Amino acid sequence: MAVVDKIIKKLEERFAPERLDVLDESHLHKGHAGARPGGETHFRVKITSTVFDGLSRIDRHRLINDCLSEELAGPIHALNLKVRTPSEDKESS
Repeated sequence: MAVVDKIIKKLEERFAPERLDVLDESHLHKGHAGARPGGETHFRVKITSTVFDGLSRIDRHRLINDCLSEELAGPIHALNLKVRTPSEDKESS
């Protein structure tokens, strides 16, 4: 299974997001630290879930990092996160 598919599956199961966008940006980091020829090393994740209500930005990121700990210990070199609640997502629209 591709790394992006594992990320999506785990985040959907754990957070039941209203919105989830996972973008593989590995091609932007060719030749940089952590980049591999096959890619799947650098990801941008935008997620909106009620699970994040009342949590600080750091606590939200910790939850995501914990959920993806296996991938962060292996194939993922960099993970850019934008984590919001549904009300925050509506405010930015």
